[in-house]
Amino acid sequence: MGDNDQVNGDLNANMRCQSTGDPQLDKAVHQWLTWDRNRWTRAQLDALMAAGHLDELRSRLCSRMSFGTAGLRAPMGAGFNRINDLTVIQSTQGLYSHLCRYFPDVSSRGLVVGFDTRGQEESGCSSERLAKLTAAVMLSREVPVHLFSSFVPTPYVPYAVKKLGAAAGVMITASHNPKEDNGYKVYWSNGAQIASPHDKEILRSIEEELEPWSASCWDQDLVDHSSLRTDPLTQINSCYMDELSSLCFHRELNSSCPLKFVHSSFHGVGHVFVQEAFQVFGFVPPIPVPEQKDPDPNFSSVRCPNPEEGESVLELSLLLAEKENARIVLATDPDADRLAVAEKSDGCGWKVFTGNELAALLGWWMFFNWKESHHEPADTQNVYMLATTVSSKILQAFARIEGFHFEETLPGFKWIGNKIHELSKTGHRVIFAFEESIGFLCGNMVPEKDGVSSAVVVAEMAAYLHKKNLTLNQQLDNIYQTYGYHVSKTSYVVCNDPPTIQKIFSRIRNFDGDGSYPKTCGGVQIVHVRDVTTGYDSSRADLRSVLPVLRSSQMITFTLQNGVVATLRTSGTEPKIKYYTEFCAAPGKSEVCRLEEELRNITAALLDEFLEPEKNNLIRRLV
Repeated sequence: MGDNDQVNGDLNANMRCQSTGDPQLDKAVHQWLTWDRNRWTRAQLDALMAAGHLDELRSRLCSRMSFGTAGLRAPMGAGFNRINDLTVIQSTQGLYSHLCRYFPDVSSRGLVVGFDTRGQEESGCSSERLAKLTAAVMLSREVPVHLFSSFVPTPYVPYAVKKLGAAAGVMITASHNPKEDNGYKVYWSNGAQIASPHDKEILRSIEEELEPWSASCWDQDLVDHSSLRTDPLTQINSCYMDELSSLCFHRELNSSCPLKFVHSSFHGVGHVFVQEAFQVFGFVPPIPVPEQKDPDPNFSSVRCPNPEEGESVLELSLLLAEKENARIVLATDPDADRLAVAEKSDGCGWKVFTGNELAALLGWWMFFNWKESHHEPADTQNVYMLATTVSSKILQAFARIEGFHFEETLPGFKWIGNKIHELSKTGHRVIFAFEESIGFLCGNMVPEKDGVSSAVVVAEMAAYLHKKNLTLNQQLDNIYQTYGYHVSKTSYVVCNDPPTIQKIFSRIRNFDGDGSYPKTCGGVQIVHVRDVTTGYDSSRADLRSVLPVLRSSQMITFTLQNGVVATLRTSGTEPKIKYYTEFCAAPGKSEVCRLEEELRNITAALLDEFLEPEKNNLIRRLV
């Protein structure tokens, strides 16, 4: 992925003479060839033109990416609907214009830019190159750029934004998406992912000025000789690790802990940072999975780089743990903002914890240690825990009994991050927050999920419980005995056809005639329906949802008479319809098998009756 020189002028002239017979497409092709300076993406377009792949060309060129979950995420390659040099330059120009409107001092505050280890040979794109181009656009406008000199975990960017007082931050990453994808994730000055109206305003700013401003925007070497570029890596890593020690509550146990830990970084950024975090806590560093510790943009040892998929993608980690007699496996996703955990069962096999189960353990652990140093009831009144609305209600059960506050947000850590900022302004303290898709924040170091800090906090919790002759799984059972069993199921179906998704949700909203939602699921009466897409909530007197309306995606929640809560929603980053079901039992009720069976029946009915997978050609999740 070296030299990105422009292709020769003769080829450009030949291509500009070709016509597809579609004036709109011809105009888009001409624009692309006029503006793009990446010879690999130009060659991709040339090949598509030569082969006459007009539908593919229209898909790539005749629409633009929209700002979704805090930015852009799409396949890498040529086209205005892809992640590439040109679309990153255009996006950064729009971001610059937007920041100028909000921050008169943007030229002193600057922008933080980080990147992961992704890359694609055929398009000449890598996260590092796209980060340098992001920096070049800002430097061309005399805006200081704090560009990390090496790959970093995603949480380092919002952490640096707050620590350095920057106007905003950009992380080039597609997290756990397939290898073909990349992304452009934007953080606001408060360290939280951008939310409305900033996303729409940035998109509008991008569209107002699509042509690259100057040759300087393409000059990635600017980062090497501009006096306005700084490298925050050493400072931010040092500050992060120093602050991380505030989450270490039992250091004296850690240094003598007999437990062994295995860690996989899933070919991403996590290895060196998790190793250092363990040392901060006084642990012997975890044993790395050798095939997965070094960066590899092809993710060659896993079928999908998402530890949320569970045992099927943790195979190498579990094999190494068996060989090394390690009891705990920790896996961070490629940009190290998510964490999966597995524990060796005493009987046989491994227990891979769900995000909801890990949250029960981490929520208990964070409050347990908070109480150790805060004895006044007034202190507890100041404490908050947060979770997204599709996540387990276990923290709500904690709050009800322990006396602290719990709040729900819409799905996505951008909502949690902004809620943390909002609460901090009124003097409240968030000590734990999570989303069920294995995203956790212990403490409030950074308003973003953080796999590095979560990994070492889990390790200390395991070491403490081991000293008490308890496993993580046994403690989870203790938690459920005290606060009530919370049995949940989370999965998804894949739908690659957006009109089908629209049809499915339209049918649900008109299930028994116009504007009438389903009345039963699996034979059980539905007592409440909340539709965040339309702002409807049948449980409220004014029929209006307390959560913000989210028209850009689909999300409907059903509360059943038997206590099951079930949600259907579309993913903001992948072609998936996700479903979430949970049975929340009262403390003392422990007939788990009955709860699980009832939940299985409701979940199956939710899929078959509302989504109709076979009829709609939906692809069920492969486990």
